[in-house]
Amino acid sequence: RQDTLKIQTQRAFLDVYLADGSNIRLYIQTSDTAERILQVTLCEAGLSREFIKYFSLFFFQDCDDKALSVVKKVAEFELPYVSLQSMRELHCKLGIRKCYMDPSLNTLLMDCRTSLNLLHRQTIQEVKRNWVKPTDEQMQELEFLQKCKQIKEMQFYGMYSLMFDPFICDYPEESCSAEIHVGNDEISCCITLPTNQIKEVSFKINRLRIWQVSFL
Repeated sequence: RQDTLKIQTQRAFLDVYLADGSNIRLYIQTSDTAERILQVTLCEAGLSREFIKYFSLFFFQDCDDKALSVVKKVAEFELPYVSLQSMRELHCKLGIRKCYMDPSLNTLLMDCRTSLNLLHRQTIQEVKRNWVKPTDEQMQELEFLQKCKQIKEMQFYGMYSLMFDPFICDYPEESCSAEIHVGNDEISCCITLPTNQIKEVSFKINRLRIWQVSFL
């Protein structure tokens, strides 16, 4: 990819964004892999090396309506700086999110102050962006926990790992609008039928064979 785009290996600045919109600026080699950049970023943030494997780099896109769209997860061997240059027209950003779908792992990461802080920021943003949809009662409790700075208790509301952009599907019938959440070892679909009825369906995830994004 670097040779194709005729990008020479050189030093450059690269911004890596956290869930709350803040960023860590790195001085990198343009040939640095995602694995290397992830390690440097999280070490810079103060995260213990044993917890790095629970986070990944993602490409995000800020939409006109201030919504955040996940473009793709960055492969470990990928060159983020080069990929960003090739996606310049999409105005993408490089960001860090947790990469596991089992919410029970949240408890493990709470032993590290930095990982707890990263989870806390992500939980707040997921609620603000409506990626997590708590009931009114849960929302009141969340606001109370945030006000009292009970960070550990808030993490259990971060059930989902990712939410994808709305799309049109043919299940359970043609031309249905759908939203998909991935997390807690399942794919949860909120489907709007042509009659405007809402149907919620969940599929258990046994394994992931491939992560693929196609541009039309």
